Amino acid sequence: MKVLFIGDIVGRPGRVTVKALLPRIIDRHKIDFVIANGENAAGGFGITEPAAHELFASGIDVLTSGNHIWDKKDAIPYIAKEDRLLRPINYPPGDPGSGSIVARPRTGPAGHVAVISLQGRVFMAALDCPFRTVLAEVKRLREQTAVVIVDFHAEATSEKVAMGYFLDGRVSAVIGTHTHVQTADEKILPGGTAYITDAGMTGPAESVIGVRKEQIIEKFLTQMPSRFEVPAGPTLFSAVIVEINEKDGKASSVSRIQLSNP
Repeated sequence: MKVLFIGDIVGRPGRVTVKALLPRIIDRHKIDFVIANGENAAGGFGITEPAAHELFASGIDVLTSGNHIWDKKDAIPYIAKEDRLLRPINYPPGDPGSGSIVARPRTGPAGHVAVISLQGRVFMAALDCPFRTVLAEVKRLREQTAVVIVDFHAEATSEKVAMGYFLDGRVSAVIGTHTHVQTADEKILPGGTAYITDAGMTGPAESVIGVRKEQIIEKFLTQMPSRFEVPAGPTLFSAVIVEINEKDGKASSVSRIQLSNP
């Protein structure tokens, strides 16, 4: 089974890029299941129901998220009812939505894929412990399928690497998101878990992690508050492909993709 994980989709430029490139990527690499982090898909911060519909229509099976999941308040009722849009599982109990899903690939081998959305705590909100929370959920999901993918939305590289080794042999892949810069440390860990610190960003190439570069530079120079905007122009499509044995859930390969879209 081949799973494609698309790095953080930023604004309309990111959504347009997914729509333009995803069908041929699925065809070329014979992808069976597509996951994407969509927490920045609407205006660069948060997600809306129309934005999610657009991404699902483009070929994405499950959307994960992170610390911006609640930014668009009118999306909260949608998050509560759409099980394909995940919020981090370690948010407080009773929050709208779900942190995991078990879904069947639309193509390819029989079986199911479990996806967990998880958020880190270092330099981020003080949520429930991601390590203890995810371990309990993995045990529950492994009763339904051997294929388990974790999106670990975290700031600190050390926390991401630690999570990779913590879950090694327990899940099929631990894929980092949030920092919007694709890392070059993809590997198969000793227990058969695919790992990468960050899948990267799908959005404006000439930007500072998705925001107009002039605005970010001005912020650094003046320390004054300013409104951040997603620029137009060329874009990047950043993703990771993981090949998994659906019988035992172990990954056999992991590779990066980064494509330009004029």
